Order: sequence, then structure tokens, then C-alpha cells
Amino acid sequence: MRLTNGRRDDDVEINVISLIDVLLTLLMFFVLTTTFVQHSRLQVNLPKASAEARDPASQALTIVVDREGHYYVGSDAVQGQGIEALKETIARVANGDHDRPVVIRADALTANQNVVTAMDALGQLGFSKLSIATTPTQDAQGK
Repeated sequence: MRLTNGRRDDDVEINVISLIDVLLTLLMFFVLTTTFVQHSRLQVNLPKASAEARDPASQALTIVVDREGHYYVGSDAVQGQGIEALKETIARVANGDHDRPVVIRADALTANQNVVTAMDALGQLGFSKLSIATTPTQDAQGK
């Protein structure tokens, strides 16, 4: 006669494979649907203006000029120096769409020559819709 204490000899396992599959699927969903704002990681102090703030165009091509005079077109840094390197990067990022509006986000302490160089490159490539990003002054914010 065999005596048992009421337990079975089966091993009890918790199957976590399906839980891992669900978590990886959710992770991939969130990574793929997240939008990243590229120009926000570049710290640029914009000049102040008293004009009213407008809604930024979502399709606008953004050119960032930092304090040291380095250019960024969209999220791409311009490799090389001079107007030719800037024109090549703008042409590559714009993909031939010269009717696209362009926003220049230049640091308030950058040399004016850097902004003029960006405007010159855009003019040579045939862009005509150009604006310069600013921050509102204290008077304009209070209204």
C-alpha cells in the first residue's frame, strides 16, 4: 500500500512566453508610432520680435543655425563648410520641392552672415517662401 500526502508529482510551470510576445509587440508599436521632434534637441535662443505668433507649418523645411554657425537642415547636420555644402544638403532634404515653405531658426547670438548665407543658398536653389523663427517679446505675450 502506497501512502501519499495528497500532492502530485507534476511540476508546476508558469508559461511566460506569450506574455513576452505581447510585451514585445506593444514595445514595437510604441516605438514605431512615436514621433520625434528633431529640432527640439538643438538648443537655439531665438531672437525676439513683437509680431504675433503663427501656427508653424508642419510641412515646412527647417534650417537651424546654432551660435557657432553650424547648419542643420531638418535633422541632418551639414557636412563641410561653405554655401555649396549647405546647398547640397538642402537639395537632398527638400527632394526637389521648391514650393515648400522654409523656416530659418537661427540663434540670436549667431553672426548675421550665417543667416544671410542660409538665405542666399535658399535663393540660389529657387525657394521663395521663407520665414525666420522668433520668440515673442514680453509685451506681445501679455496681450
